[in-house]
Amino acid sequence: MPGPTVDVTVPVYNEEHVLRVSIERLHAYLSASFPFGWQITIADNASTDRTRAIAHELAAELPNVRVVEIDRKGRGLALRTAWSSSTAEIVAYMDVDLSTGVNALLPLVASIHSGHSEIGIGSRLAPAALVARGPRREFISRCYNRVLRLVFVNRFRDAQCGFKVARRDIVELLLPLVHDNAWFFDTELLLVAEHNGLRVFEIPVDWVDDPDSRVHVVSTATEDLKGVLRVAKTFARGGGRVDLGSLSRPGLSDDMGRQLVSFGVVGATSTIASLAIYLGSRGSLAAAPAAGLAYGIVTLVNSWANRRFTFGHRGRDDRGSHLLRLGAAAVVGVISSMVVADFASDHRVRESLALIGLWLSLAAIRFALLRAWVFRSRPKPTDVQRTRWAAK
Repeated sequence: MPGPTVDVTVPVYNEEHVLRVSIERLHAYLSASFPFGWQITIADNASTDRTRAIAHELAAELPNVRVVEIDRKGRGLALRTAWSSSTAEIVAYMDVDLSTGVNALLPLVASIHSGHSEIGIGSRLAPAALVARGPRREFISRCYNRVLRLVFVNRFRDAQCGFKVARRDIVELLLPLVHDNAWFFDTELLLVAEHNGLRVFEIPVDWVDDPDSRVHVVSTATEDLKGVLRVAKTFARGGGRVDLGSLSRPGLSDDMGRQLVSFGVVGATSTIASLAIYLGSRGSLAAAPAAGLAYGIVTLVNSWANRRFTFGHRGRDDRGSHLLRLGAAAVVGVISSMVVADFASDHRVRESLALIGLWLSLAAIRFALLRAWVFRSRPKPTDVQRTRWAAK
């Protein structure tokens, strides 16, 4: 078949009641409708019923079906083992119950094959998704993904939908940074991918809840939250980075428009927070120290947000020089705030208006300084077009 080969992994544990029906259905779809070369990998992780025997029967009966045996439980371990042993150019996985409609596989593979994305995922939380599941699972899923976006500001909506596709050469580089071997494996892989500047492509899916699911929702959610804390600490310490070499996604020569909008959002939020702190502390402090305190506290968060989101510096590279330059700019802002507040003191409205006017003026100067002095411009790519396979 033309194009890349795709290895579709189906992790299983004690699934004798559904394995044959699901694999035969998936095999029929791939045989009739899939335009690329493919194989199905049944990854059995320590089943105690007839699941493994049925898997070998299917491998003997159906072409392009193989079995990978793992001696311990864990969906993440099953995927790690199956993908590491695969020779396909694209690896994928789906749950054995086929809760997600299989017709979502092709658009995800096409996105990876075209070079548009490195990882593709199905989403039950995207606007056009059609989902049938109980309120308990729906509530927990939405809360979990909200926590992720609050902590990591990630762009994907649904971390744990059992329907994902990725480039194998990219996965090989990311797997050593993914430490979970259970249900958090999916989330950690996606977070590490985005942390390294890779694109995660998401499409809405049709999804029907499996009433016989083996997932223990509460205990799984608890372990996932522990994983969130662990990964957040790793990223905060500068970890979670891998040298992608020629596989890295090129930067932009100039993205001032995006930077300006991001800086504006961060600045507006900072101004509101500074004013609230100033008015809250004004009762016990004089105008000048209250203004200096408000501007200084908020500037710490503002500087972190602009470094990370506006100018895209998320690692430890040049962090020391950035902090020194940001600190120098902050000192000027604190002193200016104290002088202006003291000049307009004894009238809360006049003080507030004077400080807002100053902070807006400082914001314009600060943006120019951040672009021209504090942060280095992003490297200009030699070619913004991605080849179909960047490295062989």
